[in-house]
Amino acid sequence: MRFTFAEAMTDLSYYAPLAQAAEAAGFDGLTIADSIAYPEVSDAKYPYTPDGNREFLEGKDFVEPFTQAAYLGAVTSTIRFLPFVLKLPIRPPVLVAKQASSVAALTGNRLSLGVGTSPWPEDYDMMGVDFKRRGKRMDECMDVIRGLTSGDYFEFHGEFYDIPKIKMSPAPTEPVPLLVGGHADLALRRAVIRGDGWMHGGGPAEELDALLEKIAGIRTAEGLNDKPFEIHVISMDAYTVDGVRALEDKGITDVIVGFRLPYIMGSDTEPLQKKIDHLNWYGENIIAKVNA
Repeated sequence: MRFTFAEAMTDLSYYAPLAQAAEAAGFDGLTIADSIAYPEVSDAKYPYTPDGNREFLEGKDFVEPFTQAAYLGAVTSTIRFLPFVLKLPIRPPVLVAKQASSVAALTGNRLSLGVGTSPWPEDYDMMGVDFKRRGKRMDECMDVIRGLTSGDYFEFHGEFYDIPKIKMSPAPTEPVPLLVGGHADLALRRAVIRGDGWMHGGGPAEELDALLEKIAGIRTAEGLNDKPFEIHVISMDAYTVDGVRALEDKGITDVIVGFRLPYIMGSDTEPLQKKIDHLNWYGENIIAKVNA
């Protein structure tokens, strides 16, 4: 089992010491949140709050994910960085491939690219991208990124992107894993067919079990059971040793853990030292014992 620390919408000066503390505590990864801008007016709902309200996001700091990963990579040596998740279809995939290749090369292959489709039409509007057929657009984006981060010449001719044969350098010496976020059936299928893994957005244990069953069914139907596949989940079971082992028995490869609810109005008031204490407690009481 691998362990990923999730923290977002906090003081910018906290990220470097938290990344270092997480690495020292034995964490394998660190999530990085993605948000381009906050709209003044919107009817869209937030999928991860009970009432769909997202006013808590106003005024929150979101550093551009590749910038944050490169910055944190310079002050750490082993921990991986996982955008959770990058809103991929609103971005030009050639540019994303260049950013991902550069960060992976600079950090010694310590980037896993979590990707998803933004549910908010205004994200597409502000980036000049059509909201319609965003799923198909995302499929093409993933194909382009996988091809261009290989370091070989690559060309692509699709519905949305037409790219002549080109090569990017630097290129990572290992493939950049593409992890797909989302709970919809199409997202699960995309994770299995085009991705290297799936990122869970949280929810009740019974819902997670149902999603895992669907993923297993798709993998079996497509003849992909022998293909390595990462499963990153958020679960309360991750806070006990027995719970982690039970998750591992279900085929889960990575748990994502955090120590506060980020969906709050106003600034994060939790002191840095308290956050570090949480990491140290988890490292001593969970990670060390699971790995013993």
